[in-house]
Amino acid sequence: MSVVFRRKKGMVINVNKIPIYILIMAAVTYVIRVLPLVLIRGEIKNRTVRSFLYYVPYVTLSVMTVPAIFEATRTPIAGAAALAAGIILALRGRSMFTVAVVCPLVVVAVEFVIFNLL
Repeated sequence: MSVVFRRKKGMVINVNKIPIYILIMAAVTYVIRVLPLVLIRGEIKNRTVRSFLYYVPYVTLSVMTVPAIFEATRTPIAGAAALAAGIILALRGRSMFTVAVVCPLVVVAVEFVIFNLL
């Protein structure tokens, strides 16, 4: 007997297949992490490849963070103002703590102005 869970109109999840889905996700994650260790045994000497691999974590973090900055606020203008404030503070050499405190304050101030004063 199959247990079916309807999440949205037209979307059906078969609960009995969830362990299979989890095993497939675990296998894919394992292969992605082990494959480079198996295929690349020595040091990477190519400057282009090394440069590319050096920037991968920064690009990945940026791709996940920047859209969240705009979607986490009630208006994208507040997110853009906080992003600009964070970039300016970072370029002026302020600490990460200062940037992390000022950016939400900028969001609160901009949203207060937009929703209460305009």
